[in-house]
Amino acid sequence: MDGSGQMAVAERPGWMGLCARAPGARLMELVGALGPRPAFAWLRVPEIGSVMIRGRAGGTGAAFHLGEMTATRGALRLSCGTVGHGWVQGRDKAACEAAALVDALMQTGAAARVRAAVLEPLEREALAQRRARAAKAAATRVEFFTLVRGEDQ
Repeated sequence: MDGSGQMAVAERPGWMGLCARAPGARLMELVGALGPRPAFAWLRVPEIGSVMIRGRAGGTGAAFHLGEMTATRGALRLSCGTVGHGWVQGRDKAACEAAALVDALMQTGAAARVRAAVLEPLEREALAQRRARAAKAAATRVEFFTLVRGEDQ
Protein backbone atom coordinates (compact mmCIF):
# COMPACT_ATOMS: atom_id res chain seq x y z
CA MET A 1 0.00 0.00 0.00
CA ASP A 2 1.38 3.44 -0.82
CA GLY A 3 0.83 6.61 1.20
CA SER A 4 -2.51 7.38 -0.47
CA GLY A 5 -4.01 4.06 0.63
CA GLN A 6 -3.83 2.57 -2.85
CA MET A 7 -3.11 -1.16 -3.04
CA ALA A 8 -0.62 -2.45 -5.58
CA VAL A 9 -2.27 -3.23 -8.90
CA ALA A 10 -0.85 -6.76 -8.70
CA GLU A 11 -2.96 -7.48 -5.58
CA ARG A 12 -6.28 -6.49 -7.16
CA PRO A 13 -6.96 -9.78 -9.00
CA GLY A 14 -6.46 -11.60 -5.70
CA TRP A 15 -9.14 -9.74 -3.76
CA MET A 16 -11.50 -9.67 -6.74
CA GLY A 17 -11.11 -13.43 -7.20
CA LEU A 18 -11.66 -14.05 -3.52
CA CYS A 19 -14.91 -12.05 -3.63
CA ALA A 20 -15.99 -13.77 -6.86
CA ARG A 21 -15.59 -17.25 -5.35
CA ALA A 22 -17.00 -16.44 -1.90
CA PRO A 23 -20.51 -17.58 -0.97
CA GLY A 24 -22.76 -14.60 -1.67
CA ALA A 25 -24.48 -14.62 1.71
CA ARG A 26 -21.15 -14.67 3.56
CA LEU A 27 -19.72 -11.85 1.43
CA MET A 28 -22.80 -9.70 2.06
CA GLU A 29 -22.65 -10.46 5.80
CA LEU A 30 -19.01 -9.37 6.08
CA VAL A 31 -19.53 -6.23 3.97
CA GLY A 32 -22.64 -5.37 6.00
CA ALA A 33 -20.57 -5.59 9.20
CA LEU A 34 -18.32 -2.78 7.92
CA GLY A 35 -21.03 -0.28 8.83
CA PRO A 36 -23.07 2.05 6.65
CA ARG A 37 -22.46 1.61 2.95
CA PRO A 38 -20.68 4.52 1.31
CA ALA A 39 -22.56 6.60 -1.24
CA PHE A 40 -22.10 5.37 -4.79
CA ALA A 41 -23.59 5.54 -8.27
CA TRP A 42 -23.90 2.61 -10.64
CA LEU A 43 -21.80 2.75 -13.78
CA ARG A 44 -23.15 -0.64 -14.81
CA VAL A 45 -26.02 -2.06 -12.77
CA PRO A 46 -25.52 -5.74 -11.94
CA GLU A 47 -26.44 -7.89 -14.90
CA ILE A 48 -26.61 -11.64 -15.24
CA GLY A 49 -24.97 -13.47 -18.11
CA SER A 50 -22.80 -16.42 -18.90
CA VAL A 51 -19.05 -16.75 -19.29
CA MET A 52 -17.03 -19.44 -21.03
CA ILE A 53 -14.94 -21.56 -18.71
CA ARG A 54 -11.67 -22.89 -20.05
CA GLY A 55 -9.69 -25.80 -18.69
CA ARG A 56 -6.36 -27.54 -19.25
CA ALA A 57 -5.84 -31.29 -19.19
CA GLY A 58 -3.72 -32.02 -16.14
CA GLY A 59 -3.51 -28.30 -15.45
CA THR A 60 -0.72 -27.91 -18.00
CA GLY A 61 -2.06 -29.15 -21.34
CA ALA A 62 -3.61 -27.21 -24.19
CA ALA A 63 -6.58 -25.05 -23.21
CA PHE A 64 -10.07 -26.22 -24.16
CA HIS A 65 -13.59 -24.88 -23.64
CA LEU A 66 -15.01 -26.69 -20.64
CA GLY A 67 -18.46 -25.10 -20.66
CA GLU A 68 -20.41 -22.05 -19.57
CA MET A 69 -21.10 -20.66 -16.11
CA THR A 70 -23.66 -18.10 -15.00
CA ALA A 71 -22.09 -14.95 -13.57
CA THR A 72 -23.23 -11.51 -12.42
CA ARG A 73 -21.17 -8.38 -13.06
CA GLY A 74 -21.49 -4.72 -12.19
CA ALA A 75 -19.49 -1.54 -11.73
CA LEU A 76 -19.96 1.41 -9.39
CA ARG A 77 -18.29 4.72 -8.54
CA LEU A 78 -17.92 5.91 -4.97
CA SER A 79 -18.65 9.57 -4.21
CA CYS A 80 -14.86 10.13 -4.03
CA GLY A 81 -14.56 8.96 -7.67
CA THR A 82 -13.06 5.50 -7.05
CA VAL A 83 -14.46 2.84 -9.39
CA GLY A 84 -15.14 -0.71 -8.21
CA HIS A 85 -16.01 -3.75 -10.31
CA GLY A 86 -17.78 -6.85 -9.10
CA TRP A 87 -18.00 -10.31 -10.68
CA VAL A 88 -19.61 -13.20 -8.81
CA GLN A 89 -20.62 -16.73 -9.67
CA GLY A 90 -24.32 -17.30 -10.15
CA ARG A 91 -27.28 -14.92 -10.22
CA ASP A 92 -26.71 -12.84 -7.10
CA LYS A 93 -27.00 -9.09 -7.77
CA ALA A 94 -26.63 -8.16 -4.08
CA ALA A 95 -23.38 -10.16 -3.81
CA CYS A 96 -22.16 -8.43 -6.99
CA GLU A 97 -22.80 -5.06 -5.33
CA ALA A 98 -20.90 -6.19 -2.23
CA ALA A 99 -17.96 -7.39 -4.37
CA ALA A 100 -17.87 -4.08 -6.27
CA LEU A 101 -17.92 -2.15 -2.96
CA VAL A 102 -15.01 -4.23 -1.67
CA ASP A 103 -13.07 -3.57 -4.87
CA ALA A 104 -13.68 0.17 -4.66
CA LEU A 105 -12.96 0.43 -0.93
CA MET A 106 -9.71 -1.54 -1.32
CA GLN A 107 -8.48 1.30 -3.54
CA THR A 108 -9.09 3.92 -0.84
CA GLY A 109 -7.79 4.71 2.61
CA ALA A 110 -10.24 2.14 4.04
CA ALA A 111 -8.23 -0.72 2.51
CA ALA A 112 -6.70 -1.95 5.78
CA ARG A 113 -10.10 -2.04 7.51
CA VAL A 114 -11.73 -3.85 4.57
CA ARG A 115 -8.86 -6.35 4.38
CA ALA A 116 -9.17 -7.17 8.10
CA ALA A 117 -12.98 -7.29 8.20
CA VAL A 118 -13.79 -8.92 4.85
CA LEU A 119 -10.85 -10.37 2.95
CA GLU A 120 -8.94 -12.06 5.77
CA PRO A 121 -12.01 -13.97 7.05
CA LEU A 122 -12.82 -15.05 3.47
CA GLU A 123 -9.21 -16.20 2.96
CA ARG A 124 -9.28 -18.23 6.20
CA GLU A 125 -12.61 -19.84 5.29
CA ALA A 126 -11.45 -20.69 1.77
CA LEU A 127 -8.26 -22.27 3.14
CA ALA A 128 -10.25 -24.32 5.68
CA GLN A 129 -12.57 -25.49 2.91
CA ARG A 130 -9.62 -26.52 0.70
CA ARG A 131 -8.02 -28.40 3.61
CA ALA A 132 -11.28 -30.21 4.40
CA ARG A 133 -11.67 -31.19 0.75
CA ALA A 134 -8.06 -32.44 0.64
CA ALA A 135 -8.53 -34.44 3.85
CA LYS A 136 -11.68 -36.03 2.44
CA ALA A 137 -9.84 -36.95 -0.77
CA ALA A 138 -6.87 -38.31 1.22
CA ALA A 139 -9.21 -40.58 3.17
CA THR A 140 -10.17 -42.33 -0.07
CA ARG A 141 -6.59 -42.70 -1.31
CA VAL A 142 -5.61 -46.23 -2.28
CA GLU A 143 -2.01 -47.46 -2.01
CA PHE A 144 -1.12 -50.10 -4.56
CA PHE A 145 1.71 -52.53 -3.98
CA THR A 146 2.84 -55.79 -5.51
CA LEU A 147 3.40 -58.95 -3.54
CA VAL A 148 6.15 -61.25 -4.65
CA ARG A 149 4.66 -64.61 -5.48
CA GLY A 150 6.55 -67.82 -4.72
CA GLU A 151 6.84 -69.03 -8.34
CA ASP A 152 8.38 -65.71 -9.46
CA GLN A 153 11.51 -66.22 -7.36
